[in-house]
Order: sequence, then structure tokens, then C-alpha cells
Amino acid sequence: MPDQSPIGPVDSSKVPRFAGFATFARLPRMDEVERADVAVVGIPFDSGVSYRPGARFGPAAVREASRLLRPYHPGLDVSPFAEKQVVDAGDIAVNPFNIGEAIETIQDTAERMTADGTRLVTIGGDHTIALPLLRAAAKLHGPVAMLHFDAHLDTWDTYFGAPYTHGTPFRRASEEGILDTEALSHVGTRGPLYGKRDLEEDRRLGFGIVTSGDVLKRGIDETVDALRQRIGDRPLYISIDIDVLDPAHAPGTGTPEAGGMTSRELLEILRGLRDLNLIGGDVVELAPAYDHAEITAIAASHVAYDLVSLLSLGK
Repeated sequence: MPDQSPIGPVDSSKVPRFAGFATFARLPRMDEVERADVAVVGIPFDSGVSYRPGARFGPAAVREASRLLRPYHPGLDVSPFAEKQVVDAGDIAVNPFNIGEAIETIQDTAERMTADGTRLVTIGGDHTIALPLLRAAAKLHGPVAMLHFDAHLDTWDTYFGAPYTHGTPFRRASEEGILDTEALSHVGTRGPLYGKRDLEEDRRLGFGIVTSGDVLKRGIDETVDALRQRIGDRPLYISIDIDVLDPAHAPGTGTPEAGGMTSRELLEILRGLRDLNLIGGDVVELAPAYDHAEITAIAASHVAYDLVSLLSLGK
């Protein structure tokens, strides 16, 4: 019987980290394996941004920063690439001039990629991409629970009359019935809003809020306990805008807000979510043109690595 062990990353003791193909964590490509349990896929799309563009270059920056990731995760006590076959599935090519067509392409591709049980960790791209990814997830699992790590609510109605932007995906998702409204929470939100009505409408859509200030005051353990109670055993999707981190930890993003979480806080909260029914996740809004010394790209690569590790431990 042929060996069914997963094919892991390139051995960095034999090939220098700065050489070879820049796949995520130096993993094999999709075409190098027979099947995949977890696929890391990029979506270089930023036509939905409302301020600084550049997130279309996020997937390439995260892959480059991920060269230093190693195969054992001590925080979760798991070797994710040995537990599951993890691959880099490349990028989903979408139309940068037509948001509606781009959303359709992302949804169709995600449905095709997950039809055999493969779970996706997606690197954006702007937050518009979360809507079609959630649509694809709901096709398989029904309405899903969601944790949304972000400086912003992303439940606004329109920008300049446009219903599909990086600030509207979760209002659309709630309206479409693809979210489990008993198990939704923003984490890390902060900063000014257009008005108090933003919070009232967000609450009406079913979201709870854990602000960055709440994380500071309550601490990691209390925050994690509250999130776990809200999610329970429901199918869970995690969407992470890298601007949930303070600009000191993530300057390379399009809409930075002061007073954010540290990368340590974000990673520790994610690690506290082990054994939940995680079905997929994304890391979005890295705009490398505004980054310094790859600070943001390094943070995003570790966040993606933690999502992969959680999926390798999942049900």
C-alpha cells in the first residue's frame, strides 16, 4: 500500500528559506498532491476598498513572510502539516473591474474547492471577499457562526450607493440568511463611527461586540470563554481583518485605527478556540505598500498559520 502520509513543507535544512518557490510556509502546491484536507488560497482583489488600495498584493506578501514558519506549533502542541495534508492552492484570479463578477467567481471557485471536504484558509485581498466565501460555506453547512476580528463593523449598508464593498459584507450575509444570528461576534472593534445608529443596526443584525478595550480590561481567558459560549458547537467561520491589530503591529493596511489589539493578544485568542467546529477562515486587508520591514505581513502569516493549525486539530 502506498504511503498516505501528508507531504510537508520543503526541508529548510536542505533548501535555504530564501530559495525555491514562495508557497505558503513552503508547502506543496495543489498539483503536487492527490488530495488536500486544508488549502491555503490567495485572492488578490481590492476593488472594494473605500480608502487606501493595495490589498491585491497581500497574498504574495504573506507567502513571502511565511518562509520562516516552522512545522511544529508549540502553542497548540500540533504539527499541522503532519496531521493534515495542507497545500498552497495558488490564487483565485478575479475581474478587478467588476465587483459583481468577482464575487461570483470567488463563490463558484470556493464551492468547487470545498466540495470534497477540503477546508480553506483564504488570504486577501480586501474584506469584500468574505461574502462569497461565507456563501460557499453556507452551501455546505447551512447558516454558520462567525467570529469577525476587525477594527470596523463592516455591516454598513452601502458606499456611494454600492451594496458590495469591503465595509458591507456582513450586512449582506446577514440579510441573505447565511449567518447563524445566535452566534455572531465582532472582536477588536474600535474607533469613531458615523453615528450611534451604526451600533443599533449592527445589533439588529445579530452581532455581539467585544471591543479592543474589552480585551484589554477582561483579559484573554475571559474573552475566550465568552466567545466559546456564544459559538458552542456550531459550524464556525473566522474572518480576520489584519487592521484588528494596532498600527504599531500592523501598519500595512488600508484603514488603520489607533488603540488596537497586539499580535500576541490576537494569536492567544485564536489558540483559545481550539476544538471548536471550525470550517474555514480568512485573513484580509494586508496592503504591503504601507508596511514596514514586513511587520504586517509577518503578523498575517502567523495568523494564517494558526488558522491552519486549528483546522488540523478540528472535528
